[in-house]
Amino acid sequence: MVWIKFIVCLGIILVAGTKLSKYGDIIAEKTGLGRIWIGAVLLATVTSLPELGTGISSVALIGEPNLTLGDLFGSNLLNLVTIAIVDIIHSRGPILYYLGPGIILAATASTLLLATVAVSIYIAQNVASLGLFNYIGLYSPVFFCLYMLTQYMLFRFEQAQQPQPVTTSPATPESGTVSLRRVVVFFAIAALATVGAGTWLSFIGDEISQVTGIRASFTGTVFLAICTSAPEIVVSVSALRIGALDMAVGNVIGSNLFNMGVTMFVNDLFYTAGPLLSYASPDHIFTALTAILMSCVVMAGLVFRPRLWPRIWIGIDGAALILLYLGAIAVLYFAA
Repeated sequence: MVWIKFIVCLGIILVAGTKLSKYGDIIAEKTGLGRIWIGAVLLATVTSLPELGTGISSVALIGEPNLTLGDLFGSNLLNLVTIAIVDIIHSRGPILYYLGPGIILAATASTLLLATVAVSIYIAQNVASLGLFNYIGLYSPVFFCLYMLTQYMLFRFEQAQQPQPVTTSPATPESGTVSLRRVVVFFAIAALATVGAGTWLSFIGDEISQVTGIRASFTGTVFLAICTSAPEIVVSVSALRIGALDMAVGNVIGSNLFNMGVTMFVNDLFYTAGPLLSYASPDHIFTALTAILMSCVVMAGLVFRPRLWPRIWIGIDGAALILLYLGAIAVLYFAA
């Protein structure tokens, strides 16, 4: 039954995420905001709500911090693998070649935030808990402030540059008939569905951990991450199909920023046993470092723009992302 519930919950998240990219594109057109900002902020926030819901219920209701931490870091890995998936579907060459400097800014900020979290885990485990009144870690507000600073920088960059979005197809036909208010209502409905499914996911993940006998850190990194990252995959593929390449990649990078900057901070607030990272498994340091390495691969592809790299059905950067992810999962499995 636990696997049936897992599949049903995955289906709910997939249904809730199928229309987000289309309406995100409409919002970008109607408000004048760039697709990078819409993808990295609006879409990323909505598609990251399962991680947020899973995290709150994991720490507040189940009291298992490693379940949510595994989910967050595993989702970061899967989000970066989503770039490889989009690269496979994109037929005009490596997708990173067609993206502008705004994505480079978002990817750099995401990597720096990941590094800050990894260092904080090491310090909390080996040096000092860095707790404020033995309740919340001093690092959590820092994560949140870095996230907000990044969003401000992206907004100012979009406003200053006013880049033309990269498209391969006409704008969404519904954009001229659907009101902005109606689009917001659709986003609210999707958000409620993803939060509800995310809360349910934490209980399912705990059941999987008990049934399989595998510790929570691995369960969160693999099973929960696959489910909670499903919206990012669906939205990014949908954005690619309507030609919004910046939004497709910005969504997954923005989701990583949200996971580390917002969800980590909120989880620490809801975890009353003490500073969250003081109870983290050392496995998460390895996962965080893998995410940093994968982010560096993405930045290399964005800066170097490897249009002439050998390509059969996937670019070298996309293949490297997949290999790094599979290698990390293999290491975590045998360590479990």
